[in-house]
Amino acid sequence: MQLIDRRRDRFEMFDRMDSPALNLTFNLDLPDFRPWCKAQGLAPFHVLLCAVLRATLAVENFRYRILDGEVLRIDRLMPSFTVINQHNDLNFAQFEWSDDLREFVARGLAARAAASAMVELNLAYQAMTPRQARDQVFITCIPWLDFTSIQHPTATLGAPDIPSIAWGKFRDAPNGRLQLPFSVQAHHGFVDGFHIHQLAQHIAAELTAFMQA
Repeated sequence: MQLIDRRRDRFEMFDRMDSPALNLTFNLDLPDFRPWCKAQGLAPFHVLLCAVLRATLAVENFRYRILDGEVLRIDRLMPSFTVINQHNDLNFAQFEWSDDLREFVARGLAARAAASAMVELNLAYQAMTPRQARDQVFITCIPWLDFTSIQHPTATLGAPDIPSIAWGKFRDAPNGRLQLPFSVQAHHGFVDGFHIHQLAQHIAAELTAFMQA
């Protein structure tokens, strides 16, 4: 674990704090991939979800978690995201990863349909072991709002080791671009503002690669 060994002093400093969470909300600038999604018959949210999760694996600092006081590095992700049901109540959707974009989107759509049809809270995540739970990034989308900040919930204030990511309403931008409010919460012992900048760059690159494939 070369990275965590190099950052050990930073990690120990932030991990001693009551809340070691780093929170940033910013305008994410992306190529406008919506026309491409329409032409391909793909749901834009799920295409962006795939790009975001691929990007979190591409930026090494987002791969680290804490379990039983020890730092571990993940090598896979279990996609999960929030949905609303017929009563406009929150629920959770989960599905197995696929490297194929179309299969990824299909699995995400099926998971959304299943979770949206539930009245009760989907408790499938409770079947995950603590180690399996570390293979997540918490994703939520608030497409109705052009928000400027958000407070992500954490099960334990002092352990925000699973990153939380949220985005909001798309806005048209000049020159074939779009912008959206984007929020990232991560453990500051692993992630600095620069790494969130890298995450944003990787998301844009993933979307560009999809459209050029």
